[in-house]
Amino acid sequence: MMSKNTTKQPENIYVHQSDLPEWVKIEDYPSVAIDTESMGLFHERDRLCLIQLTFDGKNCHLVQFQANNLQESPKLIRLLENKKIQKIFHFARFDCGLLFHTFGVMTNNIYCTKIASKLARTYTEKHGLKTLCNELLGMEISKKEQSSDWGKSVLTQEQKNYAAGDVLYLHEIRDKLNEMLEREGRKNLAIECFEALKCIIKLDGSGWSENLFAHL
Repeated sequence: MMSKNTTKQPENIYVHQSDLPEWVKIEDYPSVAIDTESMGLFHERDRLCLIQLTFDGKNCHLVQFQANNLQESPKLIRLLENKKIQKIFHFARFDCGLLFHTFGVMTNNIYCTKIASKLARTYTEKHGLKTLCNELLGMEISKKEQSSDWGKSVLTQEQKNYAAGDVLYLHEIRDKLNEMLEREGRKNLAIECFEALKCIIKLDGSGWSENLFAHL
C-alpha cells in the first residue's frame, strides 16, 4: 500500500487579470494542465471566474475574470487553439464547454484524466481527482474550497492554494494513466474519446444534453 503524503505546495502562484502576461512563453511547453472555476454549473447562467494553469507542475498561474469588466484574452485563446500543446483537464467536458461558451473557441488537443481513468481503472467507479491523487500518486488533497465564492475580486490564500492544487498533479496523473492505458491496449480508444469531446461540447452548448446514442 502506497504511503500517503500531504499536499505538495507549488513553487509560485501568480495571479493575473483577464489573460496570461507576455513573459509566460506558452510555446516553450508541450503540454499544460488547466482547470476552471465559475459561479455555478450552468454555462449560460454562471460566468467564468478563474482559469488555473501549470505548464511544469511547479508554478501555477491563476487568471481572474471580473464581473462587468470582461476584457479580451488573446494569449489564452491562442493557447486553447494551439494544436501542438496538449491541454490536460480532469473533467474536460465541463471546462472546455465553459471556455467555449466564454470565448467562442474550441480547445484543441484535449486530454481528460476522468475519461482516461474510466477507460483504464475499470475495477472501480471512483474517478474523482482526489481519488486519483490518492491512489496513483500517494497524495492527499483537500476539496474544502470547492464550493466557495470564486467571483470576488480578491481571492483568499486558501482559494489560491486550492485552485493551484487542482492542476498541480495533472501531468503526473496523465503519465500514470497512460501507462495503464498502454498496458490494457486502450490508448487509441482514449485518444478517440478525447477527439469526440469537441462534438459533445457543441451538442451541450446547443441544448442536446441528453445522450443521443441511447435507445430511449
